[in-house]
Amino acid sequence: MTLNNKKIINAWCMYDWANSAYSLVITSTIFPIYYLVATRTQFGGDDIYFFGIPIINSVLFSYSISAAYLLVALFSPVLSGIADYGGKKRRFMQLFVGIGSISCLSLFAFNGKNVEFGMIAFALATLGYSGSIVFYNAFLPEIVTEDRYDTTSARGFAFGYVGSVLLLILNLIVIQYHHFLGVSTDFATRLAFLTVGLWWIGFSCITFTHVRDKHKKETRLSPEILMKGFQEIRKVSLQIAKLPKLLLFLASFFFYSMAVQTIMFLAATFADKELKMSGPELILIVLILQIVAILGASLFAHLSDKIGNRLVLIILLIVWIIICYLAYIIGTKLQFYIVASVIGLVMGGIQSMSRSTYSKLIPENTKDTASFFSFYDILEKMGIVIGTFTYGYIEMLTGSMRNSVLFLGVFFVIGLIFMLLTRITREKLPDDIGKNLISRPNQ
Repeated sequence: MTLNNKKIINAWCMYDWANSAYSLVITSTIFPIYYLVATRTQFGGDDIYFFGIPIINSVLFSYSISAAYLLVALFSPVLSGIADYGGKKRRFMQLFVGIGSISCLSLFAFNGKNVEFGMIAFALATLGYSGSIVFYNAFLPEIVTEDRYDTTSARGFAFGYVGSVLLLILNLIVIQYHHFLGVSTDFATRLAFLTVGLWWIGFSCITFTHVRDKHKKETRLSPEILMKGFQEIRKVSLQIAKLPKLLLFLASFFFYSMAVQTIMFLAATFADKELKMSGPELILIVLILQIVAILGASLFAHLSDKIGNRLVLIILLIVWIIICYLAYIIGTKLQFYIVASVIGLVMGGIQSMSRSTYSKLIPENTKDTASFFSFYDILEKMGIVIGTFTYGYIEMLTGSMRNSVLFLGVFFVIGLIFMLLTRITREKLPDDIGKNLISRPNQ
């Protein structure tokens, strides 16, 4: 692929447009709201049964996210190692898109009573989404030069925010005016899950048409290659251990991403339970988050050109710490709207800055970008596992999500400490591990 090709860049960004509908409609707005309402209706309250085990519905939602991302964390390093070894990033990305989009389509059959089916489909959709991101991120260093990492990463997130908001608005119109279509509110709501699946698989075709693997290889998958995938990840881990600046950044990223992702997933359930906000109010909040996040991604990308990525990330982490405290003490809906606006601003900024900063820290003398991004992705996914599980567990112990949010502030503080020790300069791989990462077969 040609570097800095506008058509390829836009095609790459279109995958953000395609998959962000899942993260907005399924994980953040319509599905969690529908899930809470449907389970309350079927079970007569927040206490429900999952395979016969009593559990709070919102806690089960948190644990479902944890389980899905644990699966991704376990499998993605192997897959990305194989993908980089065999030049199959695009093929594996297509596989996960298929898993995710089909699972979204199947959520149409969820009615609240069949909670086991709903949570399994939700977990598989999450698996497809997060698994595909491993390979999507790994294409960034292959389509643009380093000086365009920040702006291209921000452009991708902006595409995602705009596309997901458009689909959400279309779904809201259908739900609000369902009587004109002659269907029930329940049917119109579940119809949204179908649109996400179709939107996801449809627009991702644009990406797959133009974005292709840089290194063309047609090696067949075999037990030997499977072991090479394990070796690839192990050797990348050894390389990162010898790159102190990269290691400090990843330590910071692990802790703050743990909190950021948890807040993104569970903001709607927090507003539902702690502030008793209605469905339309919850959706309005998430719309605010998305729209402001578009501005945040662009704003902090431009600010990084002025003051550097590290200082921008430090500012963002300080703001996140303040947000956690404010979420703990707020008592009115207006206050939550204000906090949500700030969350949207820093949410777009920290996601975009994290991805582009990591791209700048990957050693220039490596060809295995998918494996490096897999390591990055493993940390993010394990952070989600720990963050969402901790959030749900603290709610279960204390009976309040406010305590869960306050505890997330601790993760941001730890992330800030590591970021203060980090220097954003690219390092080279030592010669003893930088050559011949794994033996390649003759092509």
